Amino acid sequence: MILLTGNTGFIGSALSNRFYNSGFKFITLSRSISNNVDQGIFHHQLDINSEYEWIDVVSGVKTIVHAAGKAHAEINTTNKHEFTETNLDSTLRFARKAAISGIHRFIYFSTFNINGLYSNNLVSENDNVAPTDLAAEMKLEAEEGLKQIAIETGMNVVIIRLPLVYGAGVKANFLNLLKLSNTGLPLPFGVVNNKRSMIYVENLVDFTVKCIDHPAAENQTFLISDGHDLSLRRLLKLIRYSMNRPARLIPVPVLLFKLVGFIFRKKDVVVRLLGNLQVDSSKAMTLLNWEPPYTVEEGIQATVDSFLEN
Repeated sequence: MILLTGNTGFIGSALSNRFYNSGFKFITLSRSISNNVDQGIFHHQLDINSEYEWIDVVSGVKTIVHAAGKAHAEINTTNKHEFTETNLDSTLRFARKAAISGIHRFIYFSTFNINGLYSNNLVSENDNVAPTDLAAEMKLEAEEGLKQIAIETGMNVVIIRLPLVYGAGVKANFLNLLKLSNTGLPLPFGVVNNKRSMIYVENLVDFTVKCIDHPAAENQTFLISDGHDLSLRRLLKLIRYSMNRPARLIPVPVLLFKLVGFIFRKKDVVVRLLGNLQVDSSKAMTLLNWEPPYTVEEGIQATVDSFLEN
């Protein structure tokens, strides 16, 4: 049996739908009941740090997929303590409790931002880490804590570092791109030919399912993507094509963006937007014999369709 946390979030809801539609035996766990929890899913309302009914909840569970946590965009100077408690401290307490309870495998979603803001080379699991901000530093600390728990308890841990995840219901920066594209206004990215890795949420779900019981995934860290990296220019073209709109991209020099970023102290924003950051997914493909089942074009179309419908 599988226990899924964060089932009402963007990634968690996609996982929940896949588990349910595939007939997997699973339960969900969160602090509160959401209106979008399907009546056919066995859901527990329970703080993951609480002792109440914990043993009953995990009885029969072999694998935990931990998708709960606050999004990177939610952190600010006023909620740093809350963010640390939710994304780091609670995760490690939860994992240790799971290990003591006899859970066999703990799947954890980390972030590609651990590997830096940009790189001109493909980034693999063996490269040096360079966390880009506080949220990434916490993810790295959580990874290290989980690995130590695995050593001490024998519970095996699978870490999946994610690049930008998109799909139906996406939020944050990708949602802003969708809104901007939907205006039909000319956009100044006609000569931005960078390369950045992304992953369609259904490809992520497929890989996660692969990791649930594959023996070769034990105690491994994976970097995954769609396997087809896009420039910002190409991404916007795909989005507008999926919206049946003309691209309307103006060729503004990249140097001008960098100058504006320097003047307004937004260098990191410019780097995230225009820099290269590509994932080497060969380990996932070789070790687990995994291939993304959906193309980038299919993923973008599904994302756009959902955006326009809602």
